[in-house]
Amino acid sequence: MEMINKTLGEMLEDLAVNYADSTCIKYTTRDYSVTWSEFNERCDAVAKGLLHLGIKKGDKVAIWATNIPEWFEILFASAKIGAILATVNTNYREFELEYLLKQSDAKMLITIDGVKNNSYIDTIDKIIPELRQSTGGIVHSEKFSFLTNVVYCGSVESTPRGLQNFSEIAELGKNVSDEEYLAVKASLNIHDVINMQYTSGTTGFPKGVMLTHYNIINNGKSIGDCMKFSHEDKLLITVPLFHCFGLVLGVMACITHATSIVPIESFSPTKVMSAIMTEKCTAVHGVPTMFIAMLDHADFDKYDFSSLRTGIMAGSPCPIKVMREAVDKMNLSEITIAYGQTEASPVCTQTTTDDCIEKRVNTVGRVLGGVEAKIVDPETGLEVPVGATGEFCARGYNIMKGYYKMPEATSQAIDEEGWLHTGDLCTVDEDGYYKVVGRIKDMIIRGGENIYPKEIEEFYYTQSVVKDVQVVGVPSEQYGEEVMAVIILKESGSIDEDGLKDLARGCLAKHKVPRYVRIVDSFPVTASGKIQKFKMREEAIEILSLQSAAEIETA
Repeated sequence: MEMINKTLGEMLEDLAVNYADSTCIKYTTRDYSVTWSEFNERCDAVAKGLLHLGIKKGDKVAIWATNIPEWFEILFASAKIGAILATVNTNYREFELEYLLKQSDAKMLITIDGVKNNSYIDTIDKIIPELRQSTGGIVHSEKFSFLTNVVYCGSVESTPRGLQNFSEIAELGKNVSDEEYLAVKASLNIHDVINMQYTSGTTGFPKGVMLTHYNIINNGKSIGDCMKFSHEDKLLITVPLFHCFGLVLGVMACITHATSIVPIESFSPTKVMSAIMTEKCTAVHGVPTMFIAMLDHADFDKYDFSSLRTGIMAGSPCPIKVMREAVDKMNLSEITIAYGQTEASPVCTQTTTDDCIEKRVNTVGRVLGGVEAKIVDPETGLEVPVGATGEFCARGYNIMKGYYKMPEATSQAIDEEGWLHTGDLCTVDEDGYYKVVGRIKDMIIRGGENIYPKEIEEFYYTQSVVKDVQVVGVPSEQYGEEVMAVIILKESGSIDEDGLKDLARGCLAKHKVPRYVRIVDSFPVTASGKIQKFKMREEAIEILSLQSAAEIETA
C-alpha cells in the first residue's frame, strides 16, 4: 500500500483545488450545503480564529455535540493549526464531562444546547459556575486550570450567558495575518497527534486514544478503497462523529476519495431513509441496530433505495441475517464489514466490494494494506493454527501513539514488539478472512465449556419471531456461569421465554441452550450504538437474584 504523507489540512486544500465546485457537505435537515472550495475557506477562517483566541499547536479542543456543521469545520480547522480535537460522547453527563476536560487538559470546549433530556448548558453551568460572571466565553476556573474558552454552536440570539458564539471565531480570524497562519501550518508534521478519541470506559476510566494525521488519513484511504469510493459517490453519515466510525470510516474515507458527505445530526430511521432517497446516496454506514431499525420500520417500503451501492456495517458484531437483508432489501449489493478498534485508527480488516457475498456476510474480511495481524493464545501469547480461536493482535501504521497521560495502560495494550492486543476473540481461514467470535471478557465459561455468544445469537437471528438478540453470561453457583439470551421480539406476545428456549433445544448443544431468557423492548447502548453487555449482566444479577453467585471469588 502506498501511504499518504500529507496533513489533514493539505488533503482538504488539494480537494479545494481539484474538486472546487463539487459538493463537499450537504445537509437535508438544515440549510447547509458547501463545495470543497467553500468548505476549505470556512475552515481557514475558523483556524485563524482559533489562533487569535490563543489555541496553539498541541492544545486540546473538546467538542460536545451531535453531527452539526460546526463539527466538520472545527475538525479541519483545529488540524490545520496542529491543535488536538478531543471528542466528547454525546451521552456524557456531569461526572464524565468533568473527568474528560481535566484528563485531556482541554483549553477550549465547544458545545450545543444538549440532546433529548440531557442539557449540556445546565451541566456546564454546574461544573464551571464562573462562566456566569464571564463575558465572551473566557473562563477563569480553579477546577479547570487549562480551560480558557467555552463556545456555543447555535443562533447568536440563543447564546447562553457567558459563552461565545461559534460564528464569532471566523470573524476573529481576520485579525490573524496570512504569514502567521502559513508559518503555523509549515510547522506541522504528519505524525503529530490531532485527534483524541475517548474509549467508552466499560472498565476503569475512559482513556484518550491519541491518533495522528498519518493514522486516520491512511486508514480512511484503505477503507474507501475497499468500497471503491470516488468523487461520484455520496456517503450518508449518521453514526456519531465523536466516534471513529463517523470520523474515520466516514469523513476520512470521503476526503481521500473526494466523496460527498450527507450528514444526519443524530440517528432517526425516517430521516436516514428520506435523505438516502432525496439525495440519491450511494453509500450508508451504520451499526447493526441502525439497519435493523430501518429494515423493520413500518414505512420501509415507502422509500426508494435504488441509488445505494455500498457502505459499512460495523461497530458491533454484525448478524448474518441482517447483512443479507441489507443486501436484498436496501440494494446494498456491495456492502462491506469492517473490524478493528479505536486504538487501531480503527480498522484492521475489511471485506471489499469484490468479495463474494458469502465472505461479505460471514466474515470481517482480510487485513488492510500496511497492517499486520496475528491470532494468539491469550494465555501463552503463541500464534494458534488456522481455524483456531485466539486473540486478534495488530501492528502497523494505524496503531495509536498511546493513551494520553496513561503510559501503564498503553504498555498493557501495546507490547514491546508493537503489537496491539485487542481483547477480541477471532479465527482466520486459509484464505486470510477473519471472523470475530467475541470478546475475551464476554466469553462464557459454563462448567469448563467455552461458549461464544455470537454462535447463539446467530441462531436466534434465523428465527422469524426474533427482531434482535444479545447473549451474555450470568453468574451461577453450580457452573460458574450460565447463558442468558436477551431478546427483542418482532411482535410483542408472539412467544414467551420458555418458547424461545424450546427453539434452541432442538438446534443447539445442551450447554449452549440459554438457562435464562429475557424479553425486552430495547438494549442498553452507548451514544455510538454499541451494545453494553456488561449492563445487561448487571441488570440480570438484580432481576434474577444472583447476587450470591456473583460474589463467589474465582482464580
